[in-house]
Amino acid sequence: MRQIIAIGGGGFGRNPSDRKIEKYIVDQQNKENPNVCFIPTATGDNDAYKVNFYDVFTKLKCNPTHIDFFKRTINLEEHIKKQDIIFVGGGNTKSMLAVWKDWGLDTLLKKAYENGVIMCGVSAGAICWFEKGITDSWADDLAIMDCLGFVKGTCCPHYDEEPARRPYVKGQLANNNIEDCIGVEGHAALHIINEESYKSVNFGTNKHSYIVNYQDNLVIENPYDSISI
Repeated sequence: MRQIIAIGGGGFGRNPSDRKIEKYIVDQQNKENPNVCFIPTATGDNDAYKVNFYDVFTKLKCNPTHIDFFKRTINLEEHIKKQDIIFVGGGNTKSMLAVWKDWGLDTLLKKAYENGVIMCGVSAGAICWFEKGITDSWADDLAIMDCLGFVKGTCCPHYDEEPARRPYVKGQLANNNIEDCIGVEGHAALHIINEESYKSVNFGTNKHSYIVNYQDNLVIENPYDSISI
């Protein structure tokens, strides 16, 4: 079974004491003490981010590890083979994907995904799995960029958290730059199974994920089926 859990915002990077969405992720893997690897490339391997990761996933009875690219880098192929869950942090998506591709990590992650390793992450770590993502990697404006393409579509995280997101999506739809868009709110995650089953996970207060279309000069936001945790 192939799984992606794309988090729109929140999680251990903001509130390591909450742990709701992290527990949900771990519960999708049936092993005891699963191996969870954190990839914080998008923040330049930020040390405080890694500390929060280890704090949370150790308490969830996992075997946490991480991959650095801005210090000496481990044998990526051997390490990825051992993982049950990959968690990708937020930050600069463009820089992250450029580093990954130079190291060949994108190919290793695709193989791991096809072999049943759960792929998840927040913000940059949410959109990277899609064909395209809406990113703030550039300082002057939001942009649509090509991503890994494990699953079809264009994804926008922080859909309700950052005021520029909804208007930007509307403009891209109205100009026919994209056919539709997946909007994931903060404290929501979209759980995708085998590229065909879509379910929104609310770990905040009434938070949702949507498939967003534009018809007759109107933005139409259709929420995915949702569960609350």
